Amino acid sequence: MTAPRYDFSGRRVLVTGASRGIGYGIAEGFARAGAELTVLADDPGLSEAAARLTALSGRPVEALPCDITDEASVTAALAGLERVDVLVNNAGLERITPIAAEGPEVVETFRRVVEINVVGSWLMTRLCLPLIPEGGRILFTASIWSKVGVAEFSAYVASKHATLGLVRSLARELAPRGIAVNAVCPGWVRTEAALRSARESAARRGLTEEAVLDEVVAAQAFGGLMEPSDLAAPYLFLASDAGRDITGQSLTVDRGETMI
Repeated sequence: MTAPRYDFSGRRVLVTGASRGIGYGIAEGFARAGAELTVLADDPGLSEAAARLTALSGRPVEALPCDITDEASVTAALAGLERVDVLVNNAGLERITPIAAEGPEVVETFRRVVEINVVGSWLMTRLCLPLIPEGGRILFTASIWSKVGVAEFSAYVASKHATLGLVRSLARELAPRGIAVNAVCPGWVRTEAALRSARESAARRGLTEEAVLDEVVAAQAFGGLMEPSDLAAPYLFLASDAGRDITGQSLTVDRGETMI
Protein backbone atom coordinates (compact mmCIF):
# COMPACT_ATOMS: atom_id res chain seq x y z
CA MET A 1 0.00 0.00 0.00
CA THR A 2 1.33 3.46 -0.91
CA ALA A 3 0.52 5.95 1.83
CA PRO A 4 -1.10 9.22 0.73
CA ARG A 5 1.06 12.28 1.22
CA TYR A 6 0.63 13.83 4.66
CA ASP A 7 2.67 16.61 6.21
CA PHE A 8 3.48 16.22 9.90
CA SER A 9 6.29 18.79 9.89
CA GLY A 10 6.67 20.37 13.31
CA ARG A 11 4.51 17.76 15.05
CA ARG A 12 5.97 15.45 17.67
CA VAL A 13 4.89 11.82 17.23
CA LEU A 14 5.61 9.14 19.83
CA VAL A 15 5.25 5.51 18.72
CA THR A 16 5.53 2.72 21.28
CA GLY A 17 6.67 -0.78 20.35
CA ALA A 18 8.45 0.77 17.38
CA SER A 19 11.60 -1.34 17.23
CA ARG A 20 10.10 -3.79 14.71
CA GLY A 21 6.92 -5.10 13.12
CA ILE A 22 3.84 -2.92 12.83
CA GLY A 23 5.30 -0.31 15.19
CA TYR A 24 8.33 0.20 12.98
CA GLY A 25 6.09 0.40 9.91
CA ILE A 26 4.00 3.10 11.59
CA ALA A 27 7.10 5.02 12.68
CA GLU A 28 8.52 4.80 9.17
CA GLY A 29 5.31 6.30 7.78
CA PHE A 30 5.43 9.26 10.16
CA ALA A 31 9.15 9.72 9.48
CA ARG A 32 8.49 9.96 5.75
CA ALA A 33 5.70 12.46 6.49
CA GLY A 34 8.13 14.84 8.18
CA ALA A 35 7.24 14.26 11.83
CA GLU A 36 9.55 14.94 14.73
CA LEU A 37 9.68 11.31 15.77
CA THR A 38 10.30 9.55 19.06
CA VAL A 39 10.26 5.75 19.27
CA LEU A 40 9.88 3.74 22.46
CA ALA A 41 10.25 0.04 23.20
CA ASP A 42 11.54 -2.48 25.71
CA ASP A 43 13.79 -4.07 23.11
CA PRO A 44 17.57 -4.05 22.55
CA GLY A 45 16.89 -3.46 18.85
CA LEU A 46 15.38 -0.02 19.50
CA SER A 47 18.59 1.97 18.97
CA GLU A 48 19.21 0.32 15.62
CA ALA A 49 15.61 1.02 14.56
CA ALA A 50 15.98 4.68 15.54
CA ALA A 51 19.22 4.89 13.56
CA ARG A 52 17.52 3.50 10.44
CA LEU A 53 14.65 5.96 10.82
CA THR A 54 17.11 8.82 11.29
CA ALA A 55 18.90 7.87 8.07
CA LEU A 56 15.57 7.56 6.26
CA SER A 57 14.16 10.91 7.35
CA GLY A 58 17.30 13.01 7.65
CA ARG A 59 16.11 14.15 11.09
CA PRO A 60 17.21 12.79 14.47
CA VAL A 61 14.86 10.14 15.84
CA GLU A 62 14.98 9.77 19.60
CA ALA A 63 14.96 6.26 21.09
CA LEU A 64 13.44 5.79 24.55
CA PRO A 65 14.03 2.37 26.18
CA CYS A 66 11.04 1.72 28.41
CA ASP A 67 8.87 -0.96 30.01
CA ILE A 68 5.39 0.51 29.61
CA THR A 69 4.07 -1.51 32.56
CA ASP A 70 6.50 0.19 34.96
CA GLU A 71 5.37 3.67 36.03
CA ALA A 72 8.88 4.79 37.01
CA SER A 73 10.26 3.61 33.67
CA VAL A 74 7.56 5.47 31.73
CA THR A 75 8.01 8.63 33.79
CA ALA A 76 11.76 8.60 33.20
CA ALA A 77 11.35 7.96 29.49
CA LEU A 78 8.95 10.85 29.03
CA ALA A 79 10.95 13.31 31.15
CA GLY A 80 12.78 14.85 28.21
CA LEU A 81 9.69 15.45 26.08
CA GLU A 82 7.95 18.82 26.12
CA ARG A 83 5.06 18.00 23.80
CA VAL A 84 3.44 15.00 22.13
CA ASP A 85 1.03 15.84 19.32
CA VAL A 86 0.36 12.22 18.38
CA LEU A 87 0.69 9.25 20.73
CA VAL A 88 0.56 5.83 19.08
CA ASN A 89 0.02 3.09 21.66
CA ASN A 90 1.29 0.18 19.59
CA ALA A 91 3.40 -1.81 22.06
CA GLY A 92 1.87 -5.20 22.74
CA LEU A 93 2.40 -8.89 23.36
CA GLU A 94 0.73 -11.75 21.48
CA ARG A 95 1.01 -15.24 22.95
CA ILE A 96 -1.04 -18.42 22.86
CA THR A 97 -2.78 -19.17 26.19
CA PRO A 98 -4.80 -22.41 25.99
CA ILE A 99 -7.03 -22.50 29.06
CA ALA A 100 -6.46 -26.25 29.59
CA ALA A 101 -2.67 -26.03 29.32
CA GLU A 102 -0.84 -27.70 32.20
CA GLY A 103 1.56 -25.89 34.50
CA PRO A 104 1.79 -22.34 35.83
CA GLU A 105 3.41 -20.84 32.73
CA VAL A 106 0.12 -20.19 30.94
CA VAL A 107 -1.19 -18.22 33.93
CA GLU A 108 1.96 -16.10 34.01
CA THR A 109 1.71 -15.53 30.26
CA PHE A 110 -1.95 -14.55 30.52
CA ARG A 111 -1.17 -11.96 33.18
CA ARG A 112 1.76 -10.52 31.21
CA VAL A 113 -0.25 -10.17 27.99
CA VAL A 114 -3.01 -8.27 29.78
CA GLU A 115 -0.50 -6.21 31.76
CA ILE A 116 1.30 -5.00 28.64
CA ASN A 117 -1.62 -4.64 26.25
CA VAL A 118 -4.12 -3.06 28.65
CA VAL A 119 -2.43 -1.73 31.79
CA GLY A 120 0.70 -0.61 29.96
CA SER A 121 -1.19 1.24 27.24
CA TRP A 122 -3.43 2.92 29.82
CA LEU A 123 -0.41 3.91 31.91
CA MET A 124 1.44 5.31 28.91
CA THR A 125 -1.61 7.37 27.97
CA ARG A 126 -2.09 8.61 31.52
CA LEU A 127 1.51 9.76 31.93
CA CYS A 128 1.74 11.22 28.43
CA LEU A 129 -1.53 13.15 28.73
CA PRO A 130 -0.03 16.35 30.24
CA LEU A 131 2.13 16.63 27.09
CA ILE A 132 -0.76 16.31 24.62
CA PRO A 133 -2.24 19.65 23.51
CA GLU A 134 -5.74 20.46 22.32
CA GLY A 135 -6.14 18.92 18.89
CA GLY A 136 -3.81 16.07 19.80
CA ARG A 137 -4.41 12.48 18.78
CA ILE A 138 -4.12 9.21 20.66
CA LEU A 139 -4.12 6.05 18.56
CA PHE A 140 -4.17 2.45 19.74
CA THR A 141 -3.22 -0.66 17.82
CA ALA A 142 -6.03 -3.13 18.44
CA SER A 143 -6.64 -6.14 16.17
CA ILE A 144 -9.38 -7.84 14.21
CA TRP A 145 -9.30 -10.18 17.20
CA SER A 146 -10.76 -7.28 19.21
CA LYS A 147 -14.04 -8.07 17.41
CA VAL A 148 -14.09 -11.87 17.30
CA GLY A 149 -13.22 -14.88 19.44
CA VAL A 150 -10.19 -17.05 18.66
CA ALA A 151 -9.54 -20.39 20.34
CA GLU A 152 -6.44 -20.66 22.56
CA PHE A 153 -5.59 -16.94 22.38
CA SER A 154 -7.93 -15.79 25.14
CA ALA A 155 -5.44 -13.42 26.79
CA TYR A 156 -4.62 -11.59 23.58
CA VAL A 157 -8.25 -11.52 22.40
CA ALA A 158 -9.49 -10.28 25.77
CA SER A 159 -6.79 -7.62 25.89
CA LYS A 160 -7.71 -6.33 22.44
CA HIS A 161 -11.41 -6.25 23.29
CA ALA A 162 -10.35 -4.19 26.32
CA THR A 163 -8.36 -1.89 24.03
CA LEU A 164 -11.55 -0.92 22.23
CA GLY A 165 -13.16 -0.27 25.60
CA LEU A 166 -10.29 2.06 26.47
CA VAL A 167 -10.64 3.87 23.15
CA ARG A 168 -14.36 4.48 23.57
CA SER A 169 -14.11 5.57 27.20
CA LEU A 170 -11.11 7.82 26.65
CA ALA A 171 -12.70 9.37 23.56
CA ARG A 172 -15.59 10.54 25.76
CA GLU A 173 -13.34 11.57 28.62
CA LEU A 174 -10.86 13.55 26.53
CA ALA A 175 -13.28 15.16 24.07
CA PRO A 176 -13.61 18.30 26.25
CA ARG A 177 -9.85 18.73 25.89
CA GLY A 178 -10.09 18.47 22.09
CA ILE A 179 -8.16 15.20 21.96
CA ALA A 180 -9.33 12.48 19.57
CA VAL A 181 -8.86 8.81 20.49
CA ASN A 182 -9.15 6.01 17.93
CA ALA A 183 -7.94 2.48 17.18
CA VAL A 184 -6.65 0.67 14.13
CA CYS A 185 -7.54 -3.02 13.96
CA PRO A 186 -5.07 -4.83 11.71
CA GLY A 187 -5.67 -8.25 10.27
CA TRP A 188 -2.81 -10.62 9.52
CA VAL A 189 0.46 -8.80 8.94
CA ARG A 190 3.78 -10.46 8.18
CA THR A 191 5.43 -9.83 11.55
CA GLU A 192 7.47 -11.95 13.92
CA ALA A 193 4.56 -12.08 16.38
CA ALA A 194 1.99 -13.15 13.79
CA LEU A 195 4.22 -15.83 12.31
CA ARG A 196 4.99 -17.17 15.81
CA SER A 197 1.26 -17.48 16.44
CA ALA A 198 0.83 -19.28 13.13
CA ARG A 199 3.61 -21.73 13.99
CA GLU A 200 2.24 -22.45 17.46
CA SER A 201 -1.29 -22.91 16.15
CA ALA A 202 -0.02 -25.18 13.39
CA ALA A 203 1.95 -27.33 15.84
CA ARG A 204 -1.07 -27.79 18.11
CA ARG A 205 -3.27 -28.75 15.15
CA GLY A 206 -0.74 -31.04 13.47
CA LEU A 207 -0.44 -28.76 10.44
CA THR A 208 2.38 -26.87 8.78
CA GLU A 209 2.80 -23.13 9.21
CA GLU A 210 2.18 -22.73 5.49
CA ALA A 211 -1.16 -24.54 5.79
CA VAL A 212 -2.31 -22.20 8.56
CA LEU A 213 -1.26 -19.14 6.54
CA ASP A 214 -3.10 -20.55 3.53
CA GLU A 215 -6.24 -20.69 5.70
CA VAL A 216 -5.71 -17.07 6.71
CA VAL A 217 -5.36 -15.88 3.13
CA ALA A 218 -8.34 -17.96 2.01
CA ALA A 219 -10.51 -16.17 4.58
CA GLN A 220 -9.62 -12.75 3.15
CA ALA A 221 -11.38 -11.04 0.25
CA PHE A 222 -7.98 -9.87 -1.03
CA GLY A 223 -5.12 -12.35 -1.17
CA GLY A 224 -1.72 -12.22 0.48
CA LEU A 225 -0.49 -11.04 3.84
CA MET A 226 -0.02 -7.36 4.56
CA GLU A 227 3.44 -6.02 5.32
CA PRO A 228 4.12 -3.72 8.33
CA SER A 229 4.56 -0.71 6.05
CA ASP A 230 1.01 -1.25 4.74
CA LEU A 231 -0.34 -0.23 8.14
CA ALA A 232 1.13 3.29 8.15
CA ALA A 233 -1.60 4.87 6.02
CA PRO A 234 -4.56 4.44 8.42
CA TYR A 235 -2.56 5.85 11.33
CA LEU A 236 -1.44 8.82 9.25
CA PHE A 237 -5.03 9.44 8.19
CA LEU A 238 -6.46 9.33 11.71
CA ALA A 239 -3.67 11.60 13.01
CA SER A 240 -4.02 14.09 10.16
CA ASP A 241 -6.41 16.99 9.68
CA ALA A 242 -8.47 14.68 7.47
CA GLY A 243 -9.33 12.66 10.60
CA ARG A 244 -10.21 15.62 12.82
CA ASP A 245 -13.90 14.67 13.13
CA ILE A 246 -13.26 11.02 14.02
CA THR A 247 -13.05 9.84 17.63
CA GLY A 248 -14.00 6.74 19.56
CA GLN A 249 -13.79 4.61 16.42
CA SER A 250 -11.99 1.44 15.35
CA LEU A 251 -10.77 1.23 11.77
CA THR A 252 -10.41 -2.35 10.54
CA VAL A 253 -7.66 -3.01 8.01
CA ASP A 254 -7.71 -6.73 7.23
CA ARG A 255 -8.12 -7.25 3.48
CA GLY A 256 -11.77 -8.13 4.01
CA GLU A 257 -11.34 -10.98 6.48
CA THR A 258 -13.97 -9.94 9.04
CA MET A 259 -16.32 -7.40 7.42
CA ILE A 260 -17.98 -6.47 10.72
